[in-house]
Amino acid sequence: MTQNLTALSQNDDFLTRHIGPDESQTAAMLHTVGASSLDDLIQQTVPASILRGEMPLPAPQSETATLNRLRTIAAKNQVARSFIGAGYHGTITPPVILRNVLENPGWYTAYTPYQPEIAQGRLEVLLNFQQMVIDLTGLELANASLLDEATAAAEAMAMCKRSARKNKSNVFFIDNSCHSQTVAVLKTRALPLGLEIVVGDAETELASTPCFGVLLQYPATDGSVKALTTISAQAKAQDAMTVVAADIMSLILLTPPGEQGADIVVGSAQRFGVPMGFGGPHAAFFATRESFKRSIPGRIIGVSIDSRGNQALRMAMQTREQHIRREKATSNICTSQALLAIMAVFYAIYHGPEGLKTIALRINRMTGIFAAGLSQLGYTTNTAFFDTVSVNTGDASTSIADRAEAALLNLRRGTQQLGVSFDETTTTDDIEQLWQIFAGDKPLPSVSALDQSLGNMPGIPASLERKSSYLSHPVFHQYRSETEMLRYMNRLERKDIALNHSMIALGSCTMKLNATTEMIPISWPEFSNIHPFAPRSQVTGYLQLIDELEQQLMACTGYDKFSMQPNAGSQGEYAGLLAIKRYHESRGDAARDICLIPSSAHGTNPASAAMAGMRVVIVGCDQLGNVDIADLRQKAERHADQLSALMVTYPSTHGVFEEGIREICDITHQYGGQVYVDGANMNALVGLAAPGEFGADVSHLNLHKTFCIPHGGGGPGMGPIGVKAHLAPFLPSHPVFPVEGLDPQNDTVSGATYGSASILPISWAYISLMGGTGLKKATEIAILSANYIATRLHEHYPVLYTGRNGRVAHECIIDLRPLKESTGISEEDIAKRLMDYGFHAPTMSFPVPGTLMIEPTESESKMEIDRFCDAMIHIRREVGRVESGQLPADNNPLVNAPHTLADIVADWDRPYSREEGSFPVANLREGKYWPTVNRIDNVYGDRNLICSCPPIESYMAD
Repeated sequence: MTQNLTALSQNDDFLTRHIGPDESQTAAMLHTVGASSLDDLIQQTVPASILRGEMPLPAPQSETATLNRLRTIAAKNQVARSFIGAGYHGTITPPVILRNVLENPGWYTAYTPYQPEIAQGRLEVLLNFQQMVIDLTGLELANASLLDEATAAAEAMAMCKRSARKNKSNVFFIDNSCHSQTVAVLKTRALPLGLEIVVGDAETELASTPCFGVLLQYPATDGSVKALTTISAQAKAQDAMTVVAADIMSLILLTPPGEQGADIVVGSAQRFGVPMGFGGPHAAFFATRESFKRSIPGRIIGVSIDSRGNQALRMAMQTREQHIRREKATSNICTSQALLAIMAVFYAIYHGPEGLKTIALRINRMTGIFAAGLSQLGYTTNTAFFDTVSVNTGDASTSIADRAEAALLNLRRGTQQLGVSFDETTTTDDIEQLWQIFAGDKPLPSVSALDQSLGNMPGIPASLERKSSYLSHPVFHQYRSETEMLRYMNRLERKDIALNHSMIALGSCTMKLNATTEMIPISWPEFSNIHPFAPRSQVTGYLQLIDELEQQLMACTGYDKFSMQPNAGSQGEYAGLLAIKRYHESRGDAARDICLIPSSAHGTNPASAAMAGMRVVIVGCDQLGNVDIADLRQKAERHADQLSALMVTYPSTHGVFEEGIREICDITHQYGGQVYVDGANMNALVGLAAPGEFGADVSHLNLHKTFCIPHGGGGPGMGPIGVKAHLAPFLPSHPVFPVEGLDPQNDTVSGATYGSASILPISWAYISLMGGTGLKKATEIAILSANYIATRLHEHYPVLYTGRNGRVAHECIIDLRPLKESTGISEEDIAKRLMDYGFHAPTMSFPVPGTLMIEPTESESKMEIDRFCDAMIHIRREVGRVESGQLPADNNPLVNAPHTLADIVADWDRPYSREEGSFPVANLREGKYWPTVNRIDNVYGDRNLICSCPPIESYMAD
């Protein structure tokens, strides 16, 4: 046979690397499910009324070509020296953390630790993060991270309102020293909730302004450092709470806000080793007093015990979260940045308190030297500072800033002042270059002379010098050498199951391949070392990449415009609903505030609607799990004058393609509403159907699901929203770096214009590598894999919901309630038993209690899917032995799962063998994963809430 270049090029075909089953495996799976081809299966599964034509996307690119093109785009960014500050700073990621955490799939492909027995490694690190935040803020309780400083401040505002029950004021006071992006996010969040924002001088105006809370910046956005005690006392006198947005590095040297009366302290941990990345992702922190533990937002890692009485970690008080409490939740499962929190606390562990203090002192001293030199040059600045000075430059502000920018030195611009912020990357050469910009023809000061003349901690008032200790727990003192740090990180990594170990078949979460080629660019300095408020001329590469990604996503969805600002799926929901709200208001329909939501919806849906100021009306579902169209029509007609939106997930949360989706959209439009299609299940649509074409007006996309940004153990995520043209004018913008073509006064939902911009190259690369044909093939294989699992398991477990022809979409729900009724074996028992087989459990009890929702994704090979199915079938046989009485209901491999090494080496008095307990199938002998703790007692953990690091002795074996 004659060969040609096309045939010889197939070895560089990314499509075959991303999609697990090869052609022969695909054929075998199709045979099992009873379909003659992929086209036949799709025709049986997806309603013909929504099938689309070919997506307008280029052909698939090779990995080499994709990286080369990304290099060309990245080169268009200018990596300037940033002195802008405003909550974003240059930092040095220790290489041992860069290589072994940020670039390590053992850390970045893990899922949210809902199954704590197989997540003890990252739970320990997140507990360390909480301890770090508690120590540095001077408060008693901290969560395990939020999205960014601005949204953390917004969460604090909401918590103040919830907690100050006796205070009837609706005013939240923001001191005018706060960062502009934080003020913008707070204004956006307050308006739908009926709260009033007052911005002013807290020192002179707070006492005469009744409010339920006040926000202060420490140090202020202009760099000045002031005591917080008086303002905190004034707030307390009027039964208001004090929130402080603090710089984490400054807290090494400054008196903590918690010691000055603050009730809540928020901020960003970015400068602890996490690159700026044009705005994110970064981990925010949130600390408060013990008395507010039931109201604190976000995840909290708590200490509990396992079934042997040994210490074990878990996420505490999950009953606060949106998938449980829905619109009444105080916590959001999507507002976490686990991977970045892990990096930040590893930075603190690596440097230790002494190393951190050295870094903070050096930053402060550089600032002092610079300020003293400016004084010699005739300029005045704030005299109290940590790392930032505001230079009084008058009418020369623009010319000085322009000269600096021409030299690739970025200052924070103002009309009469220029801000200059220093960080751990600052050098004495930087100081001399900056002096040259300000000096004109004057001789430059001497760095060494000024260094000799300055006292300790210049700019920090003696009364605000930190006296209290911090980071005293042994974990912050034991891992100074790279050898020990490497071993510690590796030891923790081995405690967890991530995608580099086995399939994670979580329904609704789409744990698919995060290809190495897609991940490589996030470490390039042209993407990672860019300030989010850098001049537009320096970020043409980023803007090109974002524009191209927008075009790609538009092709995938049928929408006309995208916003990349929301940095989580929950933020995308919120931003999309705000766009709908603004659209109605622009037409004089401000009274439209009813949001129809099916009872099967994601828990975040009603919570997002409540945040957007909408009233939720639940629409029923029929016995097959579909939206009850008659009930929808009745409620849409009843609320015709108030109908704002319908939120619907498609394919449904029940894992089926509803035949009536076009009718559902038409009914909503008929009665004046807009259709929000939750994009969580886009992995079943891309290339086959487009929400923007079958009737939806807006959707968010979980880029960390369908478009391959990894979950990172519970963050980062991205939730950009796509809209039809009539909603485009109402997309989010930003007061500091506006989106071109939008009103800068539009809503702002994240601290940075493009959210977590540095991870956007991942999705751009994925779409480029796959092309339109590859993306469609991925969707088809995802649907095939789910139907293959449903087919293999249906004789052993009932599949709860199916669509036309008995087909499921990209996930299926198996019903375990009959087994529980007959044997007492629960969905939790099966979830824990899967750990003994080396698997993370599917999604448990969502959306239906007593079920498991399974999503295999297109990236898993038939071999791995079969291994999972074999495990589930074997587990069913174990349940059968309980059913028949061969094993006691209270002492069997399921209720005792998971089994640890400690179980195997201890005395054994169980009615099944050690081998049955830990090696139930032969393939486990090739590479057994051992859970490090037994089943964790959730009730004990909530009744005995401990959210800081226990003494190091408690980690040691008896």
